[in-house]
Amino acid sequence: MSDNIYIIGVGMIKFGKYLEKGVKDLAGEALELTLADCGITRDQIQAAWFSNSSWGISSYQHCIRGQVALSAHNLDKIPIVNVENACASGSTALHSAWMAVKAGMYDCVLAMGAEKLYTEDRKKVMEGFIAGTDVEETRAFIDALKKQNAERKAAEAAAGKGRPDKEKKGGHSVFMDFYAMGARWHMEKYGTTQKQLAVIAAKAHNNSALNPLAQYTFPMTVEQVMADREVAFPLTRAMCAPIGDGAAGAIVCSERFLKQHPGKRAVAIKSSVLLSGSRQGISDISKRASSQAYKTAGVSPQDIHVAEVHDATAYGELYQSEQLGFCAEGEGGPFAESGATEIGGKIPINPSGGLMSRGHPIGASGLAQIYELVTQLRGEAGKRQVSDARIALAENGGGTLGGGEAAMAVHIIQA
Repeated sequence: MSDNIYIIGVGMIKFGKYLEKGVKDLAGEALELTLADCGITRDQIQAAWFSNSSWGISSYQHCIRGQVALSAHNLDKIPIVNVENACASGSTALHSAWMAVKAGMYDCVLAMGAEKLYTEDRKKVMEGFIAGTDVEETRAFIDALKKQNAERKAAEAAAGKGRPDKEKKGGHSVFMDFYAMGARWHMEKYGTTQKQLAVIAAKAHNNSALNPLAQYTFPMTVEQVMADREVAFPLTRAMCAPIGDGAAGAIVCSERFLKQHPGKRAVAIKSSVLLSGSRQGISDISKRASSQAYKTAGVSPQDIHVAEVHDATAYGELYQSEQLGFCAEGEGGPFAESGATEIGGKIPINPSGGLMSRGHPIGASGLAQIYELVTQLRGEAGKRQVSDARIALAENGGGTLGGGEAAMAVHIIQA
């Protein structure tokens, strides 16, 4: 068994909208960038884990996705394992790659994630997100929500308070309704405000303006975030992750491989944890996963210098900042409002812009987090560089089961 496991190469394309490109194109570009970053060749990669969630839904490529995508770029014959774990797919691929090297099976492997979400048929894309839930239960939830909204509109009309419906533009994913429900619960229980959510979203947009690989590269003020189109109260469009395409990868190796190839800019994986949620009780998956990761790495939340967390909405970041122990439960809103999570703050969260602004091509998101954190630990993040960053944490959740995430991976890496 290998004691020390390292990331020696990362690559990521600019996230965005690529109507003219397919998954194979995106994966190929990210593969070249990942190989170039550490200066190794294809024949040195002994196995690969390929992350993707929607290729089957969009184009019927339900099977052998990794073999199809990677062989198109002359990476074949080796074991290629296909990974699908909803939004946690990319970090699950990394965990699997780490586990194989840790077990001593391989010395040099690839974790790659690629996703195409953007099409001109926005409604089809949004409806596809239901696959990240218990479909039977979610269909019942959607029907109940439609009935509730119809009853509300009827009551408003009877009272002379009806408002004209706004154009939906293809609607939104059911996950935004889940996040909105969580945000309203948090507001009622702890006094969290919509403005505090807007502070988090504005930070994300301002950070991504410093990230040339982000999907959105424009800054936003708190007021602009709050004034944006409502998706599901209290969430506005600027508080929610966009639809887009992208790919990212990482090369994972053993200490033996690293010694045989000196000069690589290595980052150590101190812990890699993958857990599942539960239908029972209040979700504690974030606490369980992060506690295990902290214990394995021999650190505490106070030792983390920079973090990338799963912020499919602004509430996602607020909630995770509490669950990961960066602040007390119920204090995520004031904590963000104080500036503690900004670059230069107590614990910078999502300096990349996060899912909200860097973008969220599902299969690539977890590896994009790793790309950002490796870049930070190397001191190569430019204007968004976190000073003296040595220990970093990535949290990536996927799907919904019961009252929380269905899957979650937490990685702690160290320069």
